[in-house]
Amino acid sequence: MNRRMLSKEDEEAAGDEIEVRREDQDKINRFSRLHQRELALEEELKNKNKEKEELDDLEGELELVVDEEELVQYKIGDSFFHIPLEQAKEMLGIAAAKLVKEIEALDDKLETIRKEMTGLKVELYARFGKTINLET
Repeated sequence: MNRRMLSKEDEEAAGDEIEVRREDQDKINRFSRLHQRELALEEELKNKNKEKEELDDLEGELELVVDEEELVQYKIGDSFFHIPLEQAKEMLGIAAAKLVKEIEALDDKLETIRKEMTGLKVELYARFGKTINLET
């Protein structure tokens, strides 16, 4: 069983080892931290989008309520309160608008991180070529 990480050509090319300078290591470390941050933000964004979808479903359910005077249960923190339908719709709209702003902020952060990661990739691949793997 012959297991190889690099092809023979790549191994021969790697014979001309490139010295890793302090600034190179700093860039590699920065890329790694950015990648971890990107993964965390993607997970948070996924959760926020799921929450937004649930709020949209809830708004649809509230539209089906026939009696405008009926009290509906609304969760605030860990407790449920009986509030008028119109107030529940208003509070739901405010929560949805806040969530949309949070999602937009996360998208902006992700875009900034990805741009910086792309710049670091270009610099590091230019210096190390195939001897470094930055594919995420």
